[in-house]
Amino acid sequence: MTSPLALAALVFLGITSLGAAAYVYLLERSRRSIVDRTAVQTQSASYGRLFGAGAQSAKRSFTRVLAEFVPEAWANNAKTETALVQAGYDSATAPLTYAAIRVAMLVGIPVLVLLLAPKQTFARVVMYVASAAIVAALLPAWYLVRAVRLRQETIRRSLPDTLDLLVVCIEAGISLDAAILRVARELGGVHPELASELVIVNRKTNAGMSREDALRGLWTRTGVHEIRTLVSHIIQGEKWGTSSGRVLRVYSETLRRLRRQAAEKKAATLPVKMLLPLGLFIFPSIFIVILGPVAMNVMKLFAK
Repeated sequence: MTSPLALAALVFLGITSLGAAAYVYLLERSRRSIVDRTAVQTQSASYGRLFGAGAQSAKRSFTRVLAEFVPEAWANNAKTETALVQAGYDSATAPLTYAAIRVAMLVGIPVLVLLLAPKQTFARVVMYVASAAIVAALLPAWYLVRAVRLRQETIRRSLPDTLDLLVVCIEAGISLDAAILRVARELGGVHPELASELVIVNRKTNAGMSREDALRGLWTRTGVHEIRTLVSHIIQGEKWGTSSGRVLRVYSETLRRLRRQAAEKKAATLPVKMLLPLGLFIFPSIFIVILGPVAMNVMKLFAK
């Protein structure tokens, strides 16, 4: 009969495997999307004639198959689509793929636990299956929130360097639109997340969208508060005739100062955060080492 410890290990292994597979799949899709957006050269016409139609047909067939097994509320959720875009998964099939992963985990993990759970009592089996279903329902949402947070932090850290390059380009006499494209190409290998978003801004302005709407879309796609403030400063500076280079230079210095203050804040709160592990793990060990021999001698003394 399978022990509870072995069952817990199998459940953890199954969840970890599914989560790792989903992570690798979504990471690969995000990497390919970034490469496609930041690439300078396009595919040749012969490649498109030979493989383009078949690839698009297979993609549409796969999308239709997924749509049949995915709830409509999960595949067309505006909040989830916004979170996926902010996490870097902005392809057309990203919401449907995410919904399919949720359905697969919600069905697969409880079935796996049901097959491997010890058949002791019905109530215990129900508890195991219900716990697995809760974990399967919460794990994709947790991963998406974590991916959004990590990407926002990456973009936030790359903002000062990007603004410095924009200032250099603008002060050299390049327009803001051309400077955005040049900086995106230069930072493609160092900060691919922000570089890809700048390329999208440039493509929107070239397609006829106003610069104000394109910059506001940059904040919507990232969800970073610093970008929202930057966009507001740029738009306000253009309305009042202020130099864009001066605005970017001042805001770059502000971002660096805010980042330094955030690091100082984390360092100041570190002693308070260390109280709990110190009280739970370190202090008891010290007391046992120091007071243990004394307590043993006292017990021997009273035993006589």
